[in-house]
Amino acid sequence: MEDTIKVHENPAPNDLEYPDLYEASVLELQAGLEAGHFTSVDLVKAYFTRIDDVNVKGAALRAVIEVNPSAISQADELDKERKISGKRSSLHGIPILLKDNIATIASEGMNTTVGSYSLLGSIVPEDAGVVKRLRQAGAIILGKANMSEFAFFRGKNNELPSGWSGRGGQCTNAYYPNGDPCGSSSGSGVAASIGLSTVTLGTETDGSITCPSSLSNVVGLKPTVGLTSRAGVIPVSLTQDSIGPMTRSVEDTAIVLSAIAGKDPNDVVTLSQPSVIPDFTKALNKDALKGKRIGVPRRIFMDQQVAKNAPYVGSVFEKALDVLRSLGATIVDPADLPSAQRMNKAPYEMIVMETDFKIDLNAYLAVLKESPTGVRSLADIIKFNDENRNLEQPAGFEGQSRLLSAEATAGKDETYLEALAIDYEYSRAKGIDAALKEHNLDALVLPSVESCWSPAAIAGYPIITVPLGFYPDNFPIKLNEQSPTRPISQAPGMPFGISFFSTAYSEFVLIGFAYAYEQATHTRLARKAYPAAIPKTQLKDVVGSR
Repeated sequence: MEDTIKVHENPAPNDLEYPDLYEASVLELQAGLEAGHFTSVDLVKAYFTRIDDVNVKGAALRAVIEVNPSAISQADELDKERKISGKRSSLHGIPILLKDNIATIASEGMNTTVGSYSLLGSIVPEDAGVVKRLRQAGAIILGKANMSEFAFFRGKNNELPSGWSGRGGQCTNAYYPNGDPCGSSSGSGVAASIGLSTVTLGTETDGSITCPSSLSNVVGLKPTVGLTSRAGVIPVSLTQDSIGPMTRSVEDTAIVLSAIAGKDPNDVVTLSQPSVIPDFTKALNKDALKGKRIGVPRRIFMDQQVAKNAPYVGSVFEKALDVLRSLGATIVDPADLPSAQRMNKAPYEMIVMETDFKIDLNAYLAVLKESPTGVRSLADIIKFNDENRNLEQPAGFEGQSRLLSAEATAGKDETYLEALAIDYEYSRAKGIDAALKEHNLDALVLPSVESCWSPAAIAGYPIITVPLGFYPDNFPIKLNEQSPTRPISQAPGMPFGISFFSTAYSEFVLIGFAYAYEQATHTRLARKAYPAAIPKTQLKDVVGSR
């Protein structure tokens, strides 16, 4: 990368044990910063070089679409501030990568393009709401993570592979060469998994935090719609979109969520959130599952999806239920969603998302201060793609059926309103809330495989995924059904997760459950990425080169 920081192989000037950036946590790095063992400038330089090690060179993971040319100067200012007045928060001087649909001011030197050349050079009016909160906490915006273009809402699954964007190319998994990173927060998941940043942010409409977190062996939390601001985030559907952390530990997830949660007048949905948002780090309790009732909604979202897509995952999940029991939980199995059969076959979610996409995207484009490509509407984007096929429709990546379907929608008409009402009825009153009430449950649990996250997504309810296991070394490779040359969906050593979900604004409880399970299993630590995908640069290399 052009922003590579040259380091030397000289040893560090002392015998300090520097944190391993593959696993380093927010608090571990914060302790080193506070002790003066290294600086935030050192951290940024180390992460820049780690990105250069594997992003385009080496394993060519293409997890990062661009780095922030202002990051080192920001780090320097925050280092000076630390010396004068102390740290602002646990995130002071900590680098974070943002998914490329989360807006940052253009004067900083980065783009916000949702992976598309059609938005290259566009100038947003202001930082996204979550970015404002991160800056206030003292975090450093390290760069933008690659993603499935237009949050995997450009073409259908058989048209475009997960993790591909025109600008960023094909992002791949760090646990198996050409492995599927899942989308759309693919780059955020891969970057977090191997320590290309301390923490990352992703976005989810339906599975886009949960799935890439699962396949990258990291923790991902999709908050309740309205807990974190969507202002300044290129949307799919403001009915379902949510912004959340993707990290290597539940602790780091709790720290980041505490920083980005809160009301924002630029996102009116956040104004209806609870008046007091808790410090989510207070939920980190190893005994959180004692005396709790956890349900398994097997019908459709467990039995059929696991049998179809991941039977091995199902066998590991059964052992995880025993772990939950050993931690003091009562497992209610089954605890089905009454609406499961109808929800699984219903077309209503897509009616809502396609209608929202056109309206919400057009609203985002309308307030751009500048759009060098002339794009100001969804129709303009479709036209741009057709006129710039070498950039946006290379051979094998021509699909844009979702864009075309969304453009054909007629607004929030009777069909839309009926679909939205049914969505909420099936996912909430006759779905998650019904199961919780009928069985007197505190939460529901499922393996993080295809569609198991959909009830929480459609309801706008929170879901957290933590590492559950890995496919064994003798596991047969499962090629992509649509195209054998595209990223591999299942292969030896690739990870998968387990998800806890519940009703609106239950993040505190879910973080506690996820933490208790994580601390009892430490599954993430059982396996690392394949060797070529592991960056070589460490803090000692940067500190030693001063």
